[in-house]
Amino acid sequence: MEPVGEYQKEQLETLIMVEKACRRLAPRDQARLMAALNDYLHFRTKLSRFLKRHFSSVCNQTCFQSHLSACCSKEGIITFFGDMAVNVALSKPSDIERLQQRLRKENDGQRCIYLGSAGCLWQMKPIVCEMFLCDSAQKEIFAADPALKKKWQAFKKRRKDFTWPDKPVLFDWLEKFFMDAGVRSPLMYLNTSPGLLRVKKKAEKTFNEAAGKGVAPID
Repeated sequence: MEPVGEYQKEQLETLIMVEKACRRLAPRDQARLMAALNDYLHFRTKLSRFLKRHFSSVCNQTCFQSHLSACCSKEGIITFFGDMAVNVALSKPSDIERLQQRLRKENDGQRCIYLGSAGCLWQMKPIVCEMFLCDSAQKEIFAADPALKKKWQAFKKRRKDFTWPDKPVLFDWLEKFFMDAGVRSPLMYLNTSPGLLRVKKKAEKTFNEAAGKGVAPID
């Protein structure tokens, strides 16, 4: 059965392409891929612990159970190619098959296509989902413990070290890694989005100017 809607089609095609590319990787390239994910997985583990400890009870009750989430109630979510690549790398064949089956079905509910009865079907959900906290949840938690707001801001800053291409970042590396393996996807925003390409071009110009002056660029 063909996926219903352009969103599901793009998601399914990318999922299939990444899964096939991963199966074709030589052992050396598989090791390169997993090694490249180490820092990001460490970040995601710390982030998950923070959210589970301080926000899970509030978010589960006010959003997931009530269907009021401004994120999970949407038909589709913003996924970057890097999100898909990381998830496939961490998934078993049965996990990927479950996602494919879901994407081939019409989404007749009021929730994200990836949301199952027990939560997100991804092994590692997209970063935009993981870091979505509504204003009311932030107000409630941070008012009770203002120190947590500083920790949350630190997580938001650290996220850019993997996703925002004003310097070499993991999500850009993942796109290029799979492009070298023959994959092309509309989710490769860091190499197709005019706005993000301008960010990369500006960063490259700044780096070259600093190098020409013998000044080390700021990390």
